[in-house]
Amino acid sequence: MAREFQRGHKAKISDLTAGTDLYVGVSIAGPGLTFDISCFGLDANEQLSDDRYFVFYNQPKSPEESIQQLGAQAGDSESFRVTLDRIPAGIHRLSFTASVDGDGQMSQIGPGYIRIVAGGEEVVRYSFTGSEFSTERALMIGDFYLKDVWRFAAVGQGFDGGLAALLKNFGGEVAEEEAAPEQQVPAQATGAPGFAPPPQAAAPAPSFGAPAQAPAPAAAFAAPPQPAAHQPAAPQQQPVHSAPTMVGPLTTPPAAPYGQPPHPPQQPGPPSYGQVPGRQPGYGGQVPPPAPAPAPYGQQPAYGQQPPYGQQPSYGQAPGQVPGQQPAAGAGLAAALQPYKEAPTGARWTPQNQQLMRVDLSMGGQAVLARQGSMVLYQGKVDFSYKGAGFAGRIVGNATGQEMQLMRCTGRGQVFLAETGAHLHAIELQGDGICVSAENVLAFDESLQHEVRRIEGHGIPGGALFTMQFQGSGTVIVKTHGVPVVLPVTPTTFADSNAIVAWSSASQVIISSQVRLRRNAYPGHSGETVNLQFRGAPGNFIVVQPYEV
Repeated sequence: MAREFQRGHKAKISDLTAGTDLYVGVSIAGPGLTFDISCFGLDANEQLSDDRYFVFYNQPKSPEESIQQLGAQAGDSESFRVTLDRIPAGIHRLSFTASVDGDGQMSQIGPGYIRIVAGGEEVVRYSFTGSEFSTERALMIGDFYLKDVWRFAAVGQGFDGGLAALLKNFGGEVAEEEAAPEQQVPAQATGAPGFAPPPQAAAPAPSFGAPAQAPAPAAAFAAPPQPAAHQPAAPQQQPVHSAPTMVGPLTTPPAAPYGQPPHPPQQPGPPSYGQVPGRQPGYGGQVPPPAPAPAPYGQQPAYGQQPPYGQQPSYGQAPGQVPGQQPAAGAGLAAALQPYKEAPTGARWTPQNQQLMRVDLSMGGQAVLARQGSMVLYQGKVDFSYKGAGFAGRIVGNATGQEMQLMRCTGRGQVFLAETGAHLHAIELQGDGICVSAENVLAFDESLQHEVRRIEGHGIPGGALFTMQFQGSGTVIVKTHGVPVVLPVTPTTFADSNAIVAWSSASQVIISSQVRLRRNAYPGHSGETVNLQFRGAPGNFIVVQPYEV
């Protein structure tokens, strides 16, 4: 039975199917509209560094045929064949997109979907409708992305501009199309490989035949037979596209976040909070090329999201503006306010600047628990209610100092959160865990499990320390005083208990006491008598802020 995804949902491909030879079907239609459905093969920086991996109507397959465009079949407007174990190591993301060819916008489309079929059986489907969009002319529908293993994400993000603008966003170039006789797209029978289901709807799904010069694929790969209620349409020649010919860049452009135009290169910040050291934060999870410094901890470039605060121009500085340079005289009010505009939507959690975080409650379909009084602005229909911890929870919170006064945010709208100008960091958990003091938690997804965790030790008041442990799949917003530092856990890692912000839940924490009677009997001792020692396997981390509580 196929799993139904909502926008923003993600899953490992291995959790959906054991196969790697996959059929991807896309359905999108609107009255009087024609669509270009394409697949972008992007590198670790989410850029189209090799134009041969832009698979579209003029280039229906990648060089090694790991990505093939098959055409309309089995009720799908367009279909692709993706062989994951043949994709080159330099390709870290496959982005499936649709754009309007000619006039029209995405609000005019009817119900559509993207689905994955393995072994003749549909394993996942993400559905969308035109009511979710407005004037956008392109749509990023779904992604395969590499983060340790291949995963699938339901994106559903609208994009202003058509296919040419989408290509530029991924770092490609648009070549002017020379005058030439119109060339029709080859018919299905001679163009795409003969993988389409037979005309008889009742016949079983056939195996995929091997391309002319490629090893034979897994026999089970095929689109499922068309249900009786939806008879497959007769193959039709696709209309001649009016869009210009697309070519890739001659040189690799600078990295830009997914869904935003390329920005001038910015100075990166510290490594990704919660990520294994040496890995790229976000979906890729791969070792990035050498850089002056890694990306800011805790931030993952999300769909349609501006780069995290450590990678974007300083707050109050317009993109491309030289630091310290004032806007041109006479630019007007709009130009003066341009640097402070709201960051584009498209992700559930989006930092607006270092001290302000926005959550889109309409994405993900789950409530958010936030610290009471942290809402500074909201848009749309949002309900706020008191979230009690119960009698037992209040007793535990009061006894351990880990009590959180929370409110529950539900509805369809955007809520902006902040508190006392603290720096905010969105930490996405995908089945792993993190320990954070309740004092440093601003908000988190209700889907996360959280509990008070005790740290045993001697030589400190009460004989123990306490912290909050978060586990599961979701995002927790951590606040810090200033820009924190993330350090890997080694056998000789010690931290002041008043400065520590968070650490990976797999780390072993030991109270390290240097209290001696002789030292305390005389004035002038250092005061650094109780610390936390951390131990753990490679990949564990601690986060320390430049401030003591």
